Amino acid sequence: MNQFTATYTDQYQLAMAQVYFKKGQKDQQAVFDYYFRKLPFKSGYAIFSGLEDLLDILARLRFSENDLQFLKEQGFEKDFLEYLKDFQFKGKIYSVKEGDVVFPTRPILQVEASIIEAQIIETILLNLLNFQTLIATKASRMRLVAGDATLLDFGLRRAQASGGYFATRAAIIGGFNGTSNVVAGKDFDIPVSGTMAHSFVQSYDDELTAFRDFAEGRPENCVLLVDTYNTLKSGIPNAIKVAKEMEKRGEKLLAVRLDSGDLSYFAKESRKMLDAAGLEYVKIAASNQLDEYVIKSLLEQQAPIDIFGVGTNLVTGDPDGALDGVYKLAFSAGKPRIKISESIIKITLPHKKQVFRIKDENGKCIGADAIGLYHENSIEEMHHPFEPYKSMSLKHYEQEALLELVMNEGKVLQEKRSLSEISEYSISRLSELPIEYKRFNNPHIYKIGISETLKEERDGLIKMQKNKL
Repeated sequence: MNQFTATYTDQYQLAMAQVYFKKGQKDQQAVFDYYFRKLPFKSGYAIFSGLEDLLDILARLRFSENDLQFLKEQGFEKDFLEYLKDFQFKGKIYSVKEGDVVFPTRPILQVEASIIEAQIIETILLNLLNFQTLIATKASRMRLVAGDATLLDFGLRRAQASGGYFATRAAIIGGFNGTSNVVAGKDFDIPVSGTMAHSFVQSYDDELTAFRDFAEGRPENCVLLVDTYNTLKSGIPNAIKVAKEMEKRGEKLLAVRLDSGDLSYFAKESRKMLDAAGLEYVKIAASNQLDEYVIKSLLEQQAPIDIFGVGTNLVTGDPDGALDGVYKLAFSAGKPRIKISESIIKITLPHKKQVFRIKDENGKCIGADAIGLYHENSIEEMHHPFEPYKSMSLKHYEQEALLELVMNEGKVLQEKRSLSEISEYSISRLSELPIEYKRFNNPHIYKIGISETLKEERDGLIKMQKNKL
């Protein structure tokens, strides 16, 4: 589903690029940081997602003849368009591993490239990473509370157009087991699963015949939707009849699905009726406006639900809708660069950097990441990035460098991983995070600090800029 050319960008990226080109700055090298300022969903962490998609797209990002003709019509100059004919990303990408747990204000990914290349890829980078990280984080929160239950993505029909395609991918990274999204299942090798719609039952004169025909047409993965008319008086009794008929044919009904009403009550009553009929193996699936809080509540009520089909609240990232990821210049033309703001949290960090995860002597994450200059191999003391008198000694801790070179000269360096491998990695990294950071109510705040050297560089640049005013 490669719908991307290099015009998948904002107009101002190209306007700036043309100025750089006209002023002879097209080969000027720059470093940009990608990070976000605020965790979504009042969570204590986020799950980084979208990296492999981004690298695949960057490796083949070009301007087509049609693109160039369109840009000519927009008033871009001939010599600049000639330059864009041969455009391709030839820079470097440093990144944390996809699926890792990430936190605000620290670089997650760095781009090192010519200023034009770095600017043109900004929009697609933010578009992919912000959205997939948001959805993977939402999915991860559901996985945390769902335990061993199966989680299925049912959200394509409610997603923001083709965003549902990438939402499915991110949901798997966050811990979901499968999807109803056929094209994403095909492209990403994701297990595809589904049931039936109410319209199927309604199209028949009676529910039992509808169930029988569906079971005949789909004997190996048959899930019957039981709430079209009356869940306990009609749906479950008819599902039991069909399940018994399937047994005689050597088949088994996989599950029944509840899609309305008091899901906890109906699940408990349905379980009793199924068990009484000797159908203990038939699973109960539930859908209908589920999210992490509803799933948590249902399981706390001991609702015997085996499968959760989650739609709208997953693929739209409800209630946040967007991750506030940003892309900021840190180094250009041989000099560190900084953006100063009245809001101290919006003051950027200069230079090319490295990020370290701080661990105890047993290799366990203590709940802190430290940002240093790229050449720093370790950090003795980290300082709070916004509160000048807060610091923490790191002398007796292990430090894991997180930013790795994943693309060089426009070529992808890392081996492609399956989504299940990325998901397993994500779950393992999340398991290293102390439980205080994973609770839903008032999670502990993960510490982010900067090295003494980086602090001095930043403060010096702030002072220099203020002296110019």
